[in-house]
Amino acid sequence: MTTYFAENCYFLTGPTACGKTALALEFAEKENAEILSMDSVAIYREMDIGSAKPTREEQALAVHHLIDLVNPDEEFSVAEYLRHAETVARDCLARGKKPLFVGGTPLYMKSLIFGLFQGPEGDTQLREKFQKEGQSAAEMGDMEFLHRKLMEIDPVTAGRLHPNDTRRIIRALEVYELTGKPIHEFQTQFQPEVPDELRDRIRIIDIPRPDLHYRIEARVDRMFELGFLEEVRGLRKKYPTLSRTASMAVGYRETLAWLDAEERGEKPSFDALVTDIKTHTRQMAKRQVTWFRSLMNQEFMF
Repeated sequence: MTTYFAENCYFLTGPTACGKTALALEFAEKENAEILSMDSVAIYREMDIGSAKPTREEQALAVHHLIDLVNPDEEFSVAEYLRHAETVARDCLARGKKPLFVGGTPLYMKSLIFGLFQGPEGDTQLREKFQKEGQSAAEMGDMEFLHRKLMEIDPVTAGRLHPNDTRRIIRALEVYELTGKPIHEFQTQFQPEVPDELRDRIRIIDIPRPDLHYRIEARVDRMFELGFLEEVRGLRKKYPTLSRTASMAVGYRETLAWLDAEERGEKPSFDALVTDIKTHTRQMAKRQVTWFRSLMNQEFMF
């Protein structure tokens, strides 16, 4: 799947909590632009606080798209995101508006710029085999069996994936089983250089690491002040099973586990929960920065 429409779009990205929203609103006002979310959590309804979704006041300052697309218990693939993105972007262009993609989800941005890496078609039997192996190991207390299995054959991809990201781990195992090659080799071949004309339309925010860490800690504290715990509690009650992406999102994943422990009659530490979310958010930001640098191979623009 190619995305030729992206050549006429603009991109504003950077690690979490770096200040993308404010700059996006400024760009939209000055450049007659509309904002298209490039965030894999903001596409879910009712996941507002943890995703730092633009507030109603911010959405009133500029037209926003690609948020609140599906319920938290629904799966939403990258291919589906690209279809929605193309429809909205082409509509903006037809109306004389500049489409500005804003967000920090690397896979969304990569797919928008280069198209979608399809790889070999899925093999249902293989996936079920790996799922059963993972479930059997989990029942024996081994929660990272599949991740270790992937580490043996493709340490590069395993190093990029969280041990709980079962869906992507199974896909990587499946690709290796079907082709004899690790999935990262296909992805490397798949990613060409960013075209010069598009490079000029991409802006990546960078701020000093200590400042970013301070902003992350302040954001997490603010999340709980705004009622993040109640938001996750409400999601858990309304949607017994969240989608893989929703349940794995940083902040939500830790809080769901904390609520599970509470329900079991344990007394989980709230301070430890907050600390875990701050730590994992910093780790995510580091991965984002590393990916952005590898994407552009250039100095950051802000």
